[in-house]
Amino acid sequence: MSPTQIILLIAAYFIVLILISYFTGQEDSNDSFFKANKSAPWYLVAFGMIGASLSGVTFISVPGAVETKQFGYLQVVFGYFFGYLVIAYVLLPLYYRMNLTSIYTYLRDRFGNTSYKTGSVAFLISRTVGAAFRLFLVAKVLQLLVFDNLGMPFPVTVIITIALIWLYTFKGGIKTIIFTDTLQTLFMLISVVVTISFLATALDLNGISEIYTNVKDSTMSRVFFLDDSNDAQFFIKSFLAGMFITITMTGLDQDMMQKNLTCRNLKDAQKNMVVFSIVLIFVNILFLALGLMLTQYAQQNGITATKDDLFPTIAMLPEIGILTSAFFILGLIAAAYSSADSALTSLTTSFCIDIIELDKKPENKQKGIRKRVHILVSIVLVAVIILFDSLFKDVSVIWELFKAAGYTYGPLLGLFAFGILTKTELKDKYVWIIALIAPILSYFINMYSAELFNGYKIGFEILIVNGLLTYLGLILIRRK
Repeated sequence: MSPTQIILLIAAYFIVLILISYFTGQEDSNDSFFKANKSAPWYLVAFGMIGASLSGVTFISVPGAVETKQFGYLQVVFGYFFGYLVIAYVLLPLYYRMNLTSIYTYLRDRFGNTSYKTGSVAFLISRTVGAAFRLFLVAKVLQLLVFDNLGMPFPVTVIITIALIWLYTFKGGIKTIIFTDTLQTLFMLISVVVTISFLATALDLNGISEIYTNVKDSTMSRVFFLDDSNDAQFFIKSFLAGMFITITMTGLDQDMMQKNLTCRNLKDAQKNMVVFSIVLIFVNILFLALGLMLTQYAQQNGITATKDDLFPTIAMLPEIGILTSAFFILGLIAAAYSSADSALTSLTTSFCIDIIELDKKPENKQKGIRKRVHILVSIVLVAVIILFDSLFKDVSVIWELFKAAGYTYGPLLGLFAFGILTKTELKDKYVWIIALIAPILSYFINMYSAELFNGYKIGFEILIVNGLLTYLGLILIRRK
């Protein structure tokens, strides 16, 4: 596809999103923006959460990592499943019982205002970094495919990317996102299926059975790594990391929980979570199979692109055909924006509810304040993405995202675990100190893990270490 064709496709796609925004955002109230009036159908939430959970990072990085990491990522995905069960039957009942808009309000009621603000700030940092990673990857791809040819600098690409999200979320908020995420998840899955169909033809694979046999017999389809406990992909490490990544990055994350809290009641929210967790396993298998076939196609045709460049490079080859290329662009944009739009909304929600306590402001000024915060959050995201461009060049973004999550979400894991598992009160004014020290200690433990633990290298499980250090730190400041 030519840059002009890609721009026209993107424009048409966003016209559809803006139309959805127009019809869903007519009420333009804070209750609609923050909670969708608690009337969202659970099945729409579940389907839309697939796209929000996967994001552009999964769309690009998971297939690109198969060549070096095989199907080891599936061990993490199995951990996800059990993490979602914890969310469904431990965290969601708590959130619904307290009728929360921001889940961090729980920390205020349990420990005090400092804990509440600490949890909120931890989320704001975590989600800003996470959303920036996701959008950074997509902006890089769009820069490569379109804007480099037009002579447009990367910062302008980023500004356009964020501005488009702001445009269709500034009125309807989470109510709009419930519907746009559904559409975007559909486009993403169609894109993967279309690309696999092309690759099957190119690799002389006829039908699903031959595709399955090809994947099963490949050395790249190894799932379980059980031999070396020092390996970063060792099964127990990957499984536990996946479980705790899910509990924190979904269950303790305002972004993902805000969608669940739009369901009519707890039972609907739990159905949403269980169905979503099962479907997500099969969707990730689809992405891994895609990565294997992309790698085979690259090897067969002398294509040297690897990691995050693999899928975009192959998808835009002339021999791929305009239909496959078009669906790749749609899938990439859909995957990226289904995650990023909800991040923009949840960051706005958390800042309004938790930091500036919007409900205490004059009622006639609340909507205007919310809209200004929405713009402010958009500007911050632009700045962070541009910063990432100077820090992360030749990396697989999904692994960097999980590394960052291990440090930023650890204090949330420790705080919520302490609150739920104990009845102990804390010296609330010292909580922020523990939340600051724990990630710093975790960083040094991770850096010197091989020396400290006889060759054992910490991977994604740094999140567990961080959460445990926070938990132990909170014990030190408990009230006698």
